[in-house]
Amino acid sequence: MKDSFLDFNEKKWPLLKKDLKKIVGDTAYNNWLKQLSFISNKENTITLSVPTKFLRDWIVNNYSDKIKNECKKYIENIEAIKFVVKPVGGRVVPGTTRTIKSTDNQWKTTMDIRSNQGSSYPTDFGAPLDPRFTFDNFVVGKPNELAFAASERVAESEKVTFNPLFLYGGVGLGKTHLMHAIGWKIKEQQPDRKVIYLSAEKFMYQFVRALRYKDTSAFKEQFRSIDVLMIDDVQFISGKDNTQEEFFHTFNALIEQNKQIVISADKSPSDLDGVQDRLKSRLGCGLVADIHPTTYELRLGILIEKAQKRGVEIPPKVLEFLSHRIISNVREMEGALNRLVAHATLVGTSITVETAQVVLQDLLKTSNKKITIEEIQKKVAEHFNIRLTDMHSPRRSRSVARPRQIAMYLAKSITSRSLPEIGRKFGGRDHTTVMHAVKKIEELKHNDINFNEDIELLKRLIDS
Repeated sequence: MKDSFLDFNEKKWPLLKKDLKKIVGDTAYNNWLKQLSFISNKENTITLSVPTKFLRDWIVNNYSDKIKNECKKYIENIEAIKFVVKPVGGRVVPGTTRTIKSTDNQWKTTMDIRSNQGSSYPTDFGAPLDPRFTFDNFVVGKPNELAFAASERVAESEKVTFNPLFLYGGVGLGKTHLMHAIGWKIKEQQPDRKVIYLSAEKFMYQFVRALRYKDTSAFKEQFRSIDVLMIDDVQFISGKDNTQEEFFHTFNALIEQNKQIVISADKSPSDLDGVQDRLKSRLGCGLVADIHPTTYELRLGILIEKAQKRGVEIPPKVLEFLSHRIISNVREMEGALNRLVAHATLVGTSITVETAQVVLQDLLKTSNKKITIEEIQKKVAEHFNIRLTDMHSPRRSRSVARPRQIAMYLAKSITSRSLPEIGRKFGGRDHTTVMHAVKKIEELKHNDINFNEDIELLKRLIDS
């Protein structure tokens, strides 16, 4: 049975909070609602207090629906719920009231701002974690094994280990994946820790908004009240001195409180242009782990994992083809796989190397610009310790002919050049000579494990 409005008092407030705890769960309750206190119930309005503006805004923005629904269960004729800021042992801070008000059966939120003492500062400062990015589906290889191991250690350790953990590498190599994986692992094993992930761009945006609304204290408070701060693409603040200044102080405050910080960028701290020297020094004072460009084996492993996850059977030759030809980054490679699967599903064709060459023609052309036949010839000549001119010469000794055949084979495998075009690059040889070379190398690869490994090594050297 509902109480009349005046019957609801401080003694009955714990009953309502107990129900809230059941609804939101122990973790959310302890993090956000536990400090919510009852103040009064005057004029059909319940007034509740929290110790900080940040907590007030978070509760109003994320839990107001649940609170008002529970209040309606207990109290008849409730018209509004006020949230005020009242520090522990202190008085209510003027101008900090946020009210949820009932108007024509609709609930609206209003802000009481007096002389700019209230805050219109947004509180959605973190970005959601992507459920696709976990440690379980991160494919580990030589290029990323240090970054992976360090990320796992940070996520699993109850104590702060490497601070900060700085991950850097090119686009699409797995930095963001590892950061999300850290967040999910911490939430799973240590749900009481407050984890915030956001881009450096959003950090700057929040700071600018705080300046605009003259509420930098709320900005400082929200970022310094968390346990794990993860900032992605920190290179974005290059050249932005005011943002760097605030980031530097936020960084120091969290380090002094022994809070974990994880940072990612496209370059190492020392190579970040437009970043203050003292900030570079701070960023590099923990563990700096780089993620190298992917190898052929790692790309193949990633494609196999992606295909299995989608429940799609893709011929090994197609996966090998994609692993050889798309070497820029993992995102581009995954996009190619998605396009190929979608085409096969919608058009009803089988997935073959020939289909891939047609469907991914634009992508393969872009990739091919990065590797030329001349580069292949140079790498092969260096590997077998022969002169580059031997690639074009008429010499037929085995010490020269075999490396030349290997270079032809690699040119056919890695580039989209036609057989006649490849032949012309090798001293004007006929396309049938190139065909014979490709066939010969394929036979040797099949029959000789050591020879096959040598070819794969050369592919990795060319890809890198």
